[in-house]
Amino acid sequence: MASVLSNLLISSELYKALSIICVVLAAVCALFVLVVILLQPGNSDGMSALGGGSSDTFYGHNKSKTLEHKLKVLTGICIAIIMVCMITFFILALIP
Repeated sequence: MASVLSNLLISSELYKALSIICVVLAAVCALFVLVVILLQPGNSDGMSALGGGSSDTFYGHNKSKTLEHKLKVLTGICIAIIMVCMITFFILALIP
C-alpha cells in the first residue's frame, strides 16, 4: 500500500489545502453534532417501555415526519462526514 501511496504525486500546496479542508469540515460537523444532540429530547420511556406500551398512536404512525427523526438522521449524516474526513486526513498523512 505504501508503494501505491508514494506513486501519488501531490504538491505541498494541495496537501496543505486538503488537510485544512478535512480538519475544518470535521470541526464544523463536530460542532453541529453537539448542537443537534443537545436539541434532541431524551428518551423518557424508562421502565414503561418494558410494559409493552402501545404504538398505535398518531405519533407512532407519523414518527418519520417528526423533528426528532430528522435530527437523528442529521446526526448520522454528520458523523459519517466526520468519519470520511478523518480517514482522508489519515491517508493524506501517510503520503510523504
